[in-house]
Amino acid sequence: MNAQIDAAIKVLKEGGIILYPTDTIWGLGCDATNEEAVEKIYRIKRRSDNKSLIVLAANIDMVCKYVKQIPQIAISLMEVNDKPMTIIYPGAIGLAKNVIAQDGTVGIRVPQNDFCKNLITRFHRPIVSTSANLSGTPAPVYYEDISEDILGTADFIVDPEFEEAATHHASQIIKVGLRNEVEIIRE
Repeated sequence: MNAQIDAAIKVLKEGGIILYPTDTIWGLGCDATNEEAVEKIYRIKRRSDNKSLIVLAANIDMVCKYVKQIPQIAISLMEVNDKPMTIIYPGAIGLAKNVIAQDGTVGIRVPQNDFCKNLITRFHRPIVSTSANLSGTPAPVYYEDISEDILGTADFIVDPEFEEAATHHASQIIKVGLRNEVEIIRE
């Protein structure tokens, strides 16, 4: 695992794109603080940059560095959560501008699998996590589902052996507000 993480971090630090198994499905990733790297992801996916991207953070402490104020309901949701959950927070800060939605929000997930947690912890910054597909096509659940169009764009592809720890389902998405409002976007 360490050799794979070292190689992925090298690419991330150089502004490159990784193709990796997340805690859910296969994803394209880059340094979430690097605007040029994020732009590459939009180009690869042939996706409009008015659709924001999900970010993975190592833990709640890292989330706190990139969100002005964490609503208490978000912490409560994380404490009781038993499956991958992306929370859309108000007041994103310190991230690439093209990761943040037009309303100032950002979707962040703290993954539960060892590979992603170790990668992000050692990288010391959040990484983009968007499904490894062209916009409008099915998201790849398994490595063999990834199209040649996507495979050829990654600067580094993580060994598919690490996909075993994935749930093989997209995360739920919940939007929270500063007054503890909750809106379920995807179950």
